[in-house]
Amino acid sequence: MKKLNLLLEKKDNLLSIYFTCGFPKLNDTTKVICELEKSGVDFIEVGLPYSDPIADGPTIQYSSQKALENGINLDIIFDQLVSIKKTNKTPLVLMGYLNQMLKYGEDKFCQKLVDCGIDTLIIPDLPMIEFENHYQALFDKYGLTNIFLITPNTKENRIKKIDSYTKAFIYVVASSSITGAKGKISNEQITYFKRIKSMELKSKLIIGFGISDKSTFKTACEFANGAIIGSAFINYISNNSIDKIEDFIKPIIV
Repeated sequence: MKKLNLLLEKKDNLLSIYFTCGFPKLNDTTKVICELEKSGVDFIEVGLPYSDPIADGPTIQYSSQKALENGINLDIIFDQLVSIKKTNKTPLVLMGYLNQMLKYGEDKFCQKLVDCGIDTLIIPDLPMIEFENHYQALFDKYGLTNIFLITPNTKENRIKKIDSYTKAFIYVVASSSITGAKGKISNEQITYFKRIKSMELKSKLIIGFGISDKSTFKTACEFANGAIIGSAFINYISNNSIDKIEDFIKPIIV
């Protein structure tokens, strides 16, 4: 069984951290992963910097812009990830955009993921119809698992279809807006989480967007199997040494 699936089966209250490759500095990718692993994070969302992201708020957009200015590209990222394949034990989930895969070459992109030891990816702008007609077979060919996102506006029939295709977890987007730390979780969001939980889907649920600290993480875990923190972590490493990552993580999981 894949490491991430084994983790999902065995544990709840899972904490995942999103970070942007090549940020704050070009060669920080592997350092961030190593520090997150030492800090006790359950799995890590590896973000591919992109010049025109559709789901990312200003914090992650800034980190992508800075990483690109640092000179990061997909070849460098894949080399960085391969270099820690044998030592890293924490499951990695790759997050990128469809155009990146198309420009790089679909088969070449997928093979690189395999070479890096990554078997799960999130492509937020991948249309369902394209997944059904092409990418499902492509991902199956390489043993890759695609993660679908749902939002408060996702219709029930689409959620059930996503549930039928899911082999790892469903990414429950906490709001209809872009990424970013937003403070407390609202009553409206709680109602949304309760609605999704009441559907009794077969898939595990991980909540993201707006999860930023112990309080929001704990609330999210009441309605899902775990949560992802992104922008708050990017903000932290923008202002603190990577060696201090544990100081961000420990208060959340203790």
